[in-house]
Amino acid sequence: MSTKNTKKDIEALMPEKVYNITGKKKMILSIVIGVVIALIVGLIIRGVNIAIEFKGGTMMTYTYSGDVDTAEVEKAVKEIVDTSVNVRKGESISTGDKQITISFSTKEGFTGDRQSELTNKLQEKFPNNEIELFDSNDVNPSTGREFFIKCLVAIAFAALIVIIYIAIRFRRIGGWSAGVCSIFALCHDLLVAITINILFGFEFNSNTVAVLLTILGYSINNTIVIYDRIRENRKLMPKASLNELINVSCTQSLTRSIRTSITTIGTMLVVTIVVMVTGYDSLLSFSVPLMMGLISGTFSSLFVAPVTWSWWMNKRAAKGKASK
Repeated sequence: MSTKNTKKDIEALMPEKVYNITGKKKMILSIVIGVVIALIVGLIIRGVNIAIEFKGGTMMTYTYSGDVDTAEVEKAVKEIVDTSVNVRKGESISTGDKQITISFSTKEGFTGDRQSELTNKLQEKFPNNEIELFDSNDVNPSTGREFFIKCLVAIAFAALIVIIYIAIRFRRIGGWSAGVCSIFALCHDLLVAITINILFGFEFNSNTVAVLLTILGYSINNTIVIYDRIRENRKLMPKASLNELINVSCTQSLTRSIRTSITTIGTMLVVTIVVMVTGYDSLLSFSVPLMMGLISGTFSSLFVAPVTWSWWMNKRAAKGKASK
């Protein structure tokens, strides 16, 4: 193939308009800082609502008839246990009976006498709803903590593997720095999911852990696709600067990333709407943070990771020139 034809092929691959993505450092930094500020504000105002599976406590399930106001149930239970209470409605899978699940943190468990006291209190409060105790369990926090620690170890191990993988696969374009920047982008995505969880007052439970692990895989995959495009364009444009490669590569990947994300995010949006309509609010702690995390994953793959990498490499180049 002649050099002339090669140039034509390269020009054919180039988008009509190349967006100056690396020139948006301040905007991207502002968004990242905004997420951190929102997280801090959420922690101060709302705190972290940790599920009893992680901190230990008691979970009691009652069957009932008619309609019961969860706010009134929560008020009645607080008079007995004197601690924060979580009340959820549901149905028994086996019998179809209406159920209400009450969970609250306890250090020494909940004795049979206090269970009877609580049951009597609810029956007096709702005499026409035929409230009966269906099940009662004391949750040991050690099991939840072990699970949470294992998840943190899994995330840390996955991050290390990703850095090593990117360092080897993209070694010709600065692999180690690219790997570290991809983890920075991933941390941004996880922070978004955690921030949404806190601001909406969702419980930090096994759903949250599943969301974080899902976002981890999604975000890393998107970032590697962008890096792969940069590596391919390096062969086609050997004289181009890193900023030019990033701008071209991200512009080329923009449409594909948005289309893929819309499909996935749209699915989670449908799930969220269905959950809200049917009243299974417990699933919102999965669908809403995951949806926002997927949006963040698309943004970080196209902007945070490559732009942070560009800033790092340019700083390194500037220091190298200054030392000479």
